[in-house]
Amino acid sequence: MVAPGVGGGGGPSRWPSEEELDIVRKKVVEISGRDECEVRVAACPYRICPLGAHIDHQGGIVTAMTINYGVLLGFVPSNDSEVLLQSGQFEGVVRFRVDDLQKPIDNPENINWESYARGAVYALQNSGYDLRKGIIGYISGVKGLDSSGLSSSAAVGIAYLLALENVNDLVVSSVDNIQLDKSIENKYLGLENGILDPSAILLSRYGYLTFMDCKTASPSYVYFLELSKSQQSQGHLPFKILLAFSGLQHNLPKKRGYNTRVFECKEAARALLHASGCEEASNILRNVDSVVYEAQKFLKLSMQSQHDLFLQCVLERNLSRRAEHYFSEMKRVAKGRDAWARGNLQELGQLISASGRSSILNYECGSKEMIQLYEILLKAPGVLGARFSGAGFRGCCLAIVESDRAEAAAAYVAAEYEKAQPELVSRIPADRRVLVCEPGDSARVILPDDRLHS
Repeated sequence: MVAPGVGGGGGPSRWPSEEELDIVRKKVVEISGRDECEVRVAACPYRICPLGAHIDHQGGIVTAMTINYGVLLGFVPSNDSEVLLQSGQFEGVVRFRVDDLQKPIDNPENINWESYARGAVYALQNSGYDLRKGIIGYISGVKGLDSSGLSSSAAVGIAYLLALENVNDLVVSSVDNIQLDKSIENKYLGLENGILDPSAILLSRYGYLTFMDCKTASPSYVYFLELSKSQQSQGHLPFKILLAFSGLQHNLPKKRGYNTRVFECKEAARALLHASGCEEASNILRNVDSVVYEAQKFLKLSMQSQHDLFLQCVLERNLSRRAEHYFSEMKRVAKGRDAWARGNLQELGQLISASGRSSILNYECGSKEMIQLYEILLKAPGVLGARFSGAGFRGCCLAIVESDRAEAAAAYVAAEYEKAQPELVSRIPADRRVLVCEPGDSARVILPDDRLHS
């Protein structure tokens, strides 16, 4: 059975498979010496954000869905407060106690794979939850997909939260777990991100696009109209998701570019709120009336040497670009909601690609390699739209592609990117260079008597 209060659901492509679960369960048996029938598994999928890039931390409205890959944390309750962990990706054994006081990390260079487990304990402690039991566990993600812009860090943090809550008989809502994961990232690790990642992982439903209002923390779901039509055999969606990997990995807590962009957005909000006489409002762009922003845009003065010169009214150049990305992305999200509801994938894809362009030009994220990969995806057969995934500084790009052309598109992207970046591609496992994925479900705890495919 699926643990109460934790989402389940069922699309055609179910994750995790019984084989994946068996591997994790057997590892926990080896570590703990307990029976396999006692092992529970927290399954936390990776996520994509088709629209709503870089606006969650400004209280914007974002879209999200999970994919059929993710993090598995097999665990059993410990007999006391000890936490004992091993990883499928990292060496060593982690040991600490849930009654140890956890203090925030003051240096990003000190972050390692155990930080997320300690961060989960920190978040629960600071929110007043009583932790008496630890866990003995084995955690494993998908090789090559960590630090790739798919929110693997949020998936790991949520996995630890769900496991600790489970063994301590804590009933915590998905909305509260979103805030707990945000506490791990913001307060414990020092990353100024929003609630997009945990919201996607905890709230997604197969066949729906999740819309999260990051100011009110309220989700809504829009069903894909075409899914219910008779020609969609067995409820399959008429598209797949391509993930194309750059070979450049990132770790947000150790990258200052992300926090700098967040700061610039807040500075743009502060300037615009001051100009409109709303200094008392918090400095996020969601609190700025779009009319105020439009009135304060750059005024073009002249054209010299094929370059526009601008007189800045309120915002300096960088701040104006960040604001332009925010307000234009909010418009794309609204249009995307309507396109998805109508089943218009062509229009949705165009909006996704426009989001990608704005991320490059206005939010100024990405790198030479990431931009190359994005442009290759746009030329691939059957691709309807593409953009960076995650923060966009490194990692991977995502694309929405017609189902029957997905494999051809993947082959095209793999070949073209290898021509452009042979050295980087050589670092990526051959079966992880371009993945064809399907939408997934939400995070959940799988109890020993659960049979996913019954």
